[in-house]
Amino acid sequence: MRIVVCVKHVPDLQAERTLGPDGRLVRGEDDVLNELDENAVEAAVTLAEETGGKVVALTMGPDDAVDAVRRALQMGAAQGVHVNDERIAGSDVVGTARVLAAAVRKLGEETPVDLVVTGMASMDGLTAMLPAALAADLELPQLTLAGDVRLEGSTLTITRTIGDADEVLAADLPAVLSVTDQANEPRYPNFRAIMAAKKKPVAIWDLDDLGLATTGAEADGGPEVGTAGAGTRVLTAAPRPPRTSGRVITDSGDAGTQLAAYLVENKLV
Repeated sequence: MRIVVCVKHVPDLQAERTLGPDGRLVRGEDDVLNELDENAVEAAVTLAEETGGKVVALTMGPDDAVDAVRRALQMGAAQGVHVNDERIAGSDVVGTARVLAAAVRKLGEETPVDLVVTGMASMDGLTAMLPAALAADLELPQLTLAGDVRLEGSTLTITRTIGDADEVLAADLPAVLSVTDQANEPRYPNFRAIMAAKKKPVAIWDLDDLGLATTGAEADGGPEVGTAGAGTRVLTAAPRPPRTSGRVITDSGDAGTQLAAYLVENKLV
């Protein structure tokens, strides 16, 4: 069984985020493997261990993005692929899905890919749209937001919680799977795994290797089907203003009245 797990290098949630002159998020300063992708790697590696398969960690991004792949290798992936090309900087979710799908298809030329695994969302964009967009581009069934994953033969079954109900969905492989942070407890690599990961191969591909062209908002003709890059353009961007100190009300019997007046004054009611 061959499994591709998609991982992303994102700014650390605890680090201060800044915008560059182009209005895009500055990356590479305190970036880490997307926390929710750790669950995806754990799910992929567990399935590979159960079936005797192998996991390929796949990412796209600038030079530092390879660190996300190396973390996945430490957790048990057998090899990695890093799509690195300046022409895909600032890609939206559709452009990202096209690049990742092209990379999955290229991997499939060597050995068929049985399963593509992702996290439920990235902690920088938080759109949670990539799994569906990837499944659509690959024309594969999608099993998303899985809290429990079971593989029987070539049938993958998941359970996901939607509100107060549990849904059970199943699909034959190949398929696209996304898992939540409730699906498992990601393993912590030991020293031996960390050292072994340094010897695992990581391929570096660009858009030419994938047979993709770029266009989009930065091109005069606008976005075209089958191309990579952003279909949107950032016109303006500004950092969020710093928080101002709050107002403390000492209750001397009329705190409720003061609170009501504050809500009315700020049009909160």
